[in-house]
Amino acid sequence: MKKALLRQAFFYILPCLFLINASVLRCFFELYCRCRRKGHLYSVTPPSHEEIMTVPVLDPAAWAEKLQSLPRAGAQNVTAFYEHRMGAICTDVRFLLVPLDDHMVHRGDAIFESLTFLEGRIVQLDAHLARMKKSAEWLELEPPCSWEEMRSIILDVARVGAAPFGGIKILLGRGEGGLGVDPKECPHSSLYIVATQASPRPEAFWQKGITAARSAIPAKQEWIAQIKSTNYMANALMAKEAREKGVSVTFAFDERGFLAEAAIANVAMVDRQGQLLMPEFRYALPGTTALRAAELAKTFMPVLLTDITEEILEQAAEILVLGTTCECVAVTHYNGKPVGDGRPGPIADRLRHLLHDALVTGGVPFLE
Repeated sequence: MKKALLRQAFFYILPCLFLINASVLRCFFELYCRCRRKGHLYSVTPPSHEEIMTVPVLDPAAWAEKLQSLPRAGAQNVTAFYEHRMGAICTDVRFLLVPLDDHMVHRGDAIFESLTFLEGRIVQLDAHLARMKKSAEWLELEPPCSWEEMRSIILDVARVGAAPFGGIKILLGRGEGGLGVDPKECPHSSLYIVATQASPRPEAFWQKGITAARSAIPAKQEWIAQIKSTNYMANALMAKEAREKGVSVTFAFDERGFLAEAAIANVAMVDRQGQLLMPEFRYALPGTTALRAAELAKTFMPVLLTDITEEILEQAAEILVLGTTCECVAVTHYNGKPVGDGRPGPIADRLRHLLHDALVTGGVPFLE
């Protein structure tokens, strides 16, 4: 009896087991086919890297060849540059490159100075280097050469560039060595010196003047405002803001509501009593041009470093913007309202000519 029951159970259960196994196998087979169609499964022989990669891999020679063939925006402006790793000057802008792992690039751990040269003379060279040295001391950043050697290299780069009008950009970085944040991973600092050419501004620029508005970007913190670092995000946003507002520049104010600076220039004003007022350099970088302008202005009018609210600024007889490239230019309208009679005033004109002559005559010649 038991054997008969077992025999019947075997004949009934075995087909069921077969059907179940067949269903399972069919499911696995369908899954396998779908994966093959989507490319998730490889054949018995795995494909090579070349078969699965969408980005080509270039050897050093091919990389250098392609680099030299790429178009380079702004190439027409660069006349010569120096890189300390190479210890030489080059005139081909295609090789004006900074290693990505230089902390200058990915951390903003670097300082810079922007100089102008007029009529074959570098303007305020020693004043810029003195300020750069102070910034370097703040960051405990030692240049890869002496400051005297750096000065000599700047003149050499300007000579090779051979343009009578233009600018020099000096960049001193923490150096290459890693993508972290600790300066310790950078064994040597980096140094780049770049010469560019430009046409002198037409006299109409100063005769017309510029427009300005209040910035929504707050002034930098006091301690960082004293360092001319490459971290210029706030300044870049101010430049973008000015363009979107339809004005030439915007002015930042500090947390107390006092005037600080423009994106790349200092600001001053002439009050109704005939005094030149400038913000104290707490939330603004002490500009080399602004300091020289203050010295010249003291020869014919009172000059005061003081706190300036927007209310005081709006009552100005004249508003001046002082910087390396603009020298001394008048603001004719602020926040859409005329400053004075809406035209450049007499102090702006007088100070601009005094400043220009002083900058040129005091410049360091580099062209024979």
